[in-house]
Amino acid sequence: MAGETLRVLMVCPEAVPFAKTGGLADVAGALPEALAQLGCDVRCVMPRYRQVDVQEFGLRRTDIALSQSFAGEPMACGVWTVERNAVAWYFIDAPQFFDREQLYAVSGEDYPDNFERFTFFAQQALALTRKLDWRPDVIHCHDWQTSLVPVYLKIPVTTDALDTTEPFYRGIRTLFTIHNIAYQGLFPKEKLPLTGIGWEHYTVERLEYWDKLNFLKAGLVYSDRLSTVSKRYSEEIQSSNEFGRGMEGVLGWRSKDLTGILNGIDTADWNPETDHHLPKRYGVSDLRGKQTCKRMLLREMGMEEKAGTPLVGIISRLDDQKGFDLIEAAFDDIMALGVDVVVLGTGTPKYHEMLERMAKSYVGRVAVNLTFDNALAHRIEGGADLFLMPSKFEPGGLNQLYSLRYGTIPVVHATGGLYDTVSEYAATTETGNGFSFSPYSAEALVQALRRAVSLFPDRPRWRRLMRHTMMQDFSWNASAQEYLALYRDMVGQAA
Repeated sequence: MAGETLRVLMVCPEAVPFAKTGGLADVAGALPEALAQLGCDVRCVMPRYRQVDVQEFGLRRTDIALSQSFAGEPMACGVWTVERNAVAWYFIDAPQFFDREQLYAVSGEDYPDNFERFTFFAQQALALTRKLDWRPDVIHCHDWQTSLVPVYLKIPVTTDALDTTEPFYRGIRTLFTIHNIAYQGLFPKEKLPLTGIGWEHYTVERLEYWDKLNFLKAGLVYSDRLSTVSKRYSEEIQSSNEFGRGMEGVLGWRSKDLTGILNGIDTADWNPETDHHLPKRYGVSDLRGKQTCKRMLLREMGMEEKAGTPLVGIISRLDDQKGFDLIEAAFDDIMALGVDVVVLGTGTPKYHEMLERMAKSYVGRVAVNLTFDNALAHRIEGGADLFLMPSKFEPGGLNQLYSLRYGTIPVVHATGGLYDTVSEYAATTETGNGFSFSPYSAEALVQALRRAVSLFPDRPRWRRLMRHTMMQDFSWNASAQEYLALYRDMVGQAA
């Protein structure tokens, strides 16, 4: 098979720029284009949510005829498409399931028919390949919403939408990527008949989990290969229930099939030399623009401009996973270090309230924006001196990579992708690219920040550290090469 074009189908529950709730969307949006640049024939399929605007993204309706029913009930379904940067995107358009305010949940509550929504999506995604008469060598599935795809290829079924007993589907290999094992897709077992899968597969070794159906477990059991978004996270989720969330036994059983591949970042979008969101651009050869970015950010956020005061940036979902329990416990000690803090994000109401209290307690030194604002996120990366990311667990992480590219020194909890990408700065050798802490405690967090703040006044050393971080390569090219090697190994194709 050497020299043959590898055909890869990405099955994505979300993807940038079409619809996003988290880092999965960044991966699903960037990886296909990087693979296409390496010569793969890449196609992607995702639901056409309300956010996927036809005019904004230039979609065109196809005449592909997918099944118009689900579980014996009528279900309008069409397919839209668009090509972006040599990647063909297809959107399963079923308004009854996907024309909603949000992707998976509203007001913090999961949609009650998520089982039906993503069972239907998995069936139609596979049926689409047959309608296109385009047989992928590898189907790359992302998170629990796509996990029935590998099941249907291992357990041939016949449903309203899909017949995987056809020879067309034989031999297609599957890769299942875990972006965050905390989200598993647990549903009542009584719904199993809607999948077309027989009860003989509802066993503790396969689909059953504490008397429920577990979609994530299905993906882990039935996919040919598994991956996570960092090497460290692939080890952590096998190590204990704390990280594995009940899947550590399955992952240990499949350990030889599990690979950790670090996420890349979009270096065209996140580049301080070309970033149109910044008031002044800068780069490794000329760092002066970063001071302008800091000054303008402080003004924008209504903060005092004080020479020599480190500015700490935080851009995050506001919840326990992201370390806000530590931030709450340590906040006064953090402020006692003589730093200013700017926070951007949304999440748990108790942390909204906590941050608003802190902003009132430290007027002019703490600024909080409780929303999602992509342009402001760029300006914080450009204007902050330090970036705080104390996640309790972090499968891959992107903001620490953006920070490194912008010369904004990260301070992180040594876990998952943060452990893999941020190494402790050593003053004697001037090696390392940031500051990290362990164990997971407020005291350890403050100590790591103290080490960073202590270095900050030594401007020559600090600038050398900035330049070192900015020259590191976290582009998608290296990650895409690893995925390509994994795909080829799966299908027995020589490089």
